[in-house]
Amino acid sequence: MLDASSGLPNEILFIIFAGCCTDTLAIVTCVSHRFKYVAESILYSTILLNDTLSESSPQPWRTLRWCDSMLRRGYLVENTRKLQIRWHADTRLPVSSSLSPACAAISQTLRLLTFLESLELFLGPANQMAHLEPMHAIEHVIRGTRLPYLRHCSLGADYSKGVQPYTNVLPAFLASAPSLRHLKLPDNLCGLDLPPYALPHLASFRGSADTAAAVLPGRPVQVLALVGQDSDVNRVNLPRMTLTALPLRYLDLSAMSVRPALLKNVSIHFPTVQRLRVKLALRHTLHYAFSGIRLLAGLSSVLSALQLLEELDLSPTDVDGIGRADAKEELVLVNEWGRASPLLRRVLFPSVAEWIRPAGGSWHLIQN
Repeated sequence: MLDASSGLPNEILFIIFAGCCTDTLAIVTCVSHRFKYVAESILYSTILLNDTLSESSPQPWRTLRWCDSMLRRGYLVENTRKLQIRWHADTRLPVSSSLSPACAAISQTLRLLTFLESLELFLGPANQMAHLEPMHAIEHVIRGTRLPYLRHCSLGADYSKGVQPYTNVLPAFLASAPSLRHLKLPDNLCGLDLPPYALPHLASFRGSADTAAAVLPGRPVQVLALVGQDSDVNRVNLPRMTLTALPLRYLDLSAMSVRPALLKNVSIHFPTVQRLRVKLALRHTLHYAFSGIRLLAGLSSVLSALQLLEELDLSPTDVDGIGRADAKEELVLVNEWGRASPLLRRVLFPSVAEWIRPAGGSWHLIQN
């Protein structure tokens, strides 16, 4: 049994306690001052906070308690590596209380987390409320913060027409994070004025088409996920998305209903894609076919432009009310698609049926 007065260095204690669950670590904090330091450092290395806001509970109390704890325990700030804060409003009741003080509390704490590597902020209804200064609620939090070791970043809030857009605070924050590799900006629907030197190592991006057109050029992005409507992707922003420093390899269109015209344009502009995930707008084109599976036969012309495609994932497609194919129909399709795109090895249908083709082999259905 480990003695609380053990002469083991703290580095060894960190290794020993790192595998303990949170309940065990909470008990360890009561053993001694030294054990408390080690256990709390592990507990506070990853912070996951979820608050539901309502009229009866108008403030994000979990978030506020964490901010208070961090400010009172200054020795913990250098150990925090991951921070996730998510606020959600109870849709049954309006939230009338201002969230500006809570945003200010996060901002004060965030500036201390110099060694943070992963940051996810979703502030729910905060951007739909009035603030003293005209800037996005997220920008009230990140303004003046510099996180040189940040690698993963996701920023957003509930969106509705007419809410406060992002200002120049967001690009200034991103430009101060030179290590950033993965970025998500789901509620920024317009461009982003980034300096050319910003985000030199960015590998993946998720956001709107206009934002992607501003972020991708000149950067080594190989993973792209678009949000919004398929009509947001147009002849202006789509060509700019192709100007990445490295060829795009993975394209995720599962957050929008994609019509055949867009899919055709995408295949022309991104011939280097190896993995494609897409939510097809089958309902918009049912008058062209007797069933959803008949419509899927038309994908061959699209896939013929994707000669490097290895995986096609159609599982996000809504199949409610649409005729489903049996295994024989799916086999006909994968054989046809395999001829159009010879490197294709894996297909997931809207029915979630999975087909695999080993190198030099034949297609077969994976039994789930």
